[in-house]
Amino acid sequence: MAGMTQPLRPSPANEPVRRAEAGPWAIELLPANAYDARYVASQSAIGFAFDSQRGVHAIGSDRVRPFLATPNGLAFVPAGCDVYSTSARGGEYLRVVRTDGLPLAGAQPFNNRNDRQATALALGMRRALLRASPTDEWEAWALALAARAADEALPAAHGDAMTARRLGLLDEFIDAGLDGPLSVQAMATLLGLSEGYFLRAFKQATGQSPHSYLIDRRLARARELLRNRRARLADIALACGFASQAHLATAFKQRLGLSPSALRG
Repeated sequence: MAGMTQPLRPSPANEPVRRAEAGPWAIELLPANAYDARYVASQSAIGFAFDSQRGVHAIGSDRVRPFLATPNGLAFVPAGCDVYSTSARGGEYLRVVRTDGLPLAGAQPFNNRNDRQATALALGMRRALLRASPTDEWEAWALALAARAADEALPAAHGDAMTARRLGLLDEFIDAGLDGPLSVQAMATLLGLSEGYFLRAFKQATGQSPHSYLIDRRLARARELLRNRRARLADIALACGFASQAHLATAFKQRLGLSPSALRG
């Protein structure tokens, strides 16, 4: 790449945890960091995984198992639940709790539930947290997300075709090729599926198209590289597969509601 003598690398510094409080609600946006969590939940909590992430966990059980959190996956942990979860990379995660001690509806933990309304709410809350606007409707958003988590009719995200193994292979393939073009046909071929079947199965599993997911992965990599304050925005754009710095800025504005420079601070 022109003007680059070595691959861009993120700074060891991480994005901060972003937090908002409104009435009895606390909303946190946790950055995509490695983590090792072990606790008994003192209060019920709603979660939303923006990224694909994997590791091992035991939620409400003494049996430790590998897990895959699918992108756009709604999750819930009831009060009193034993939680063990560890991931070498993690993923960006929204966490919503009540601070007044009142429980949220639901007695069983779950994750990987795909719901269009929950996704829209979580994306809007992430944009608001990133731009730190004091005028947003936090209490209404938290109540609405709690209502979606309490809806027991919501299905799990996984379809029969998009297994954890296939999603893992796809993530590795995308991450290895983010600095270049990646076609839907190439993704489908990697998984041994027809293009049409892959499109339908991926949408069922994640609630979004492969192209939209690819843009999200490019933006996640760009946010990592932005932590290196010496890296030029034009170089970051090219390293993440955007055609130009302007293309990167447009994607940031559309998906995150602010510019790369504003996020870097």
